[in-house]
Amino acid sequence: MITVNQTTISEAQILQEMQYHPAEDHRSAMINAAESLIIGELFNQRLDELKLSCSVSSQNNEEQKQNAMLNKLIEHDVALPHASEQECEHYYSQNLSKFTSSPLIAARHILIPATIEDESARAKALETAESILQALQDGGSFSELAAQFSKCDSAKINGELGQLSKGQTVAEFERQVFAAEIGLIKHPVESRFGFHIVSVDYKEPGAQLPFEAVKARIKEYLEKKVERKAIAQYIEQLISNAEIEGFDFNVSNSPLVQ
Repeated sequence: MITVNQTTISEAQILQEMQYHPAEDHRSAMINAAESLIIGELFNQRLDELKLSCSVSSQNNEEQKQNAMLNKLIEHDVALPHASEQECEHYYSQNLSKFTSSPLIAARHILIPATIEDESARAKALETAESILQALQDGGSFSELAAQFSKCDSAKINGELGQLSKGQTVAEFERQVFAAEIGLIKHPVESRFGFHIVSVDYKEPGAQLPFEAVKARIKEYLEKKVERKAIAQYIEQLISNAEIEGFDFNVSNSPLVQ
């Protein structure tokens, strides 16, 4: 049994709440459920103290209810600072690489498929990819070899993938192809789908975005960062000012629910 400023949270309530807090083991789920109920009770008590009402639908789950209560309390109790123009400019200047347009490439490929789980098929696919690559290096036609060997729909259009920006292909393919120079990549490119013979036909590097274009995004990011910290500190303050028995927020390696 847990008490929060003389208000009881029963074991039955904790067991009921556990369904919303999946965890690796029963103990962790119970701890998470108890924490949630305690914090929710503290929010309720603070709202009562301030004589503030918070209309929450009965259909909302506990997390939605707590978020609604917390928003009401933050609005009343916490003065959230706003990021200044100077702070935004400083963050921009210190993180220029984060604010560039995506580089673009145009590429063709020949896909020799093989699943990661099938080591034998994987080895055969690599052998085939290497032989096709050698044929290309000896003057073979990419279009003809794509039509003959590639197991991708792009085989019907000379293996062309069209214009690509980052995020459009799987990470392991993107990482290698975007780092390559224009021309035929000198080794098969491995991905979860198999092996690709790739020719990069065009590259356009990402351009630096001006501060004005990203200022609103930076301001939102900085303010959200400050807001998360302020909310954490506010909850910690509510906990430290409360009389809580049967649960210890400061102990992490011993049984917390007593």
